[in-house]
Amino acid sequence: MEHPNQARKSNGAGEVDLRRVSVARIDDYLLGGAHNFAVDRELAEQAVRLMPQLPRLVQTNRAFLGRAVRYLVECGVSQFIDLGSGLPTAGNAYDVAKRATSAARVVHVDADPMVVAHSRCMVEGPNSAIIQADLREPDSVLDDPTTRKLIDLNRPVGLLMLFVLDFVPYAEDLVALIARYRERMAPGSHLVVSHSTVDGGDDTFARAQELYRSYAIEIYPRTRGEVSSLLAGFELAEPGVVQVPHWRAVGSESSESGPAEDIDEQPEHAGAYAVVGRRP
Repeated sequence: MEHPNQARKSNGAGEVDLRRVSVARIDDYLLGGAHNFAVDRELAEQAVRLMPQLPRLVQTNRAFLGRAVRYLVECGVSQFIDLGSGLPTAGNAYDVAKRATSAARVVHVDADPMVVAHSRCMVEGPNSAIIQADLREPDSVLDDPTTRKLIDLNRPVGLLMLFVLDFVPYAEDLVALIARYRERMAPGSHLVVSHSTVDGGDDTFARAQELYRSYAIEIYPRTRGEVSSLLAGFELAEPGVVQVPHWRAVGSESSESGPAEDIDEQPEHAGAYAVVGRRP
């Protein structure tokens, strides 16, 4: 949607169109970050009016990221590829991983050139980097020179896909796509997925979908069965495919992994599934 009152602004890495919303910046806003523009806040606030649980959904997803990364470190994984990483708001993959192990190495991946340009100054260092690539092209991700420099694919890797497959159209064969990643992952590697769903919900998600669509953003929620199918060839970690707040829930999260979360007595209200699988 065009917003004529917005202008273009240079961030030192090229021109940014402030009339165009960004999912990454919306998430940043909902997580309490400062790397967002008026147009992002406008859409976020409209979405929250339609779907009041949205901020909690984004926050519990960030808390799940923290739990999953720490779990993978306990399993011997110290290198991670975060697909669709978005802006590195507090509690991002590298923040959590480096606290869990001094050996942490993380490659953040995003298809949005604005996100990549904006993130470079925040995440790039000896053991962390960001690349611009489309997750639907596994070889482009895995064979990128930066990925090859930081990640040893002959050793276990943690592949993170948090709230990113939601933007891949139904026409794409996600099972085959993930299989291509799995084939190149060493035994002992793990896949971490979170994905929005309309299972057990009402029409609020559909109304939020329509709102996002009016801003040229399509969201594709999937059922529990569809999310389960993505883990074909992986051994699921307990408790399997569950609502996000219930994956190895501990009741609350420290500030190291993002906002605290309370466990909902009605988990179907979470609106998203979480699952972790191990490549045998």
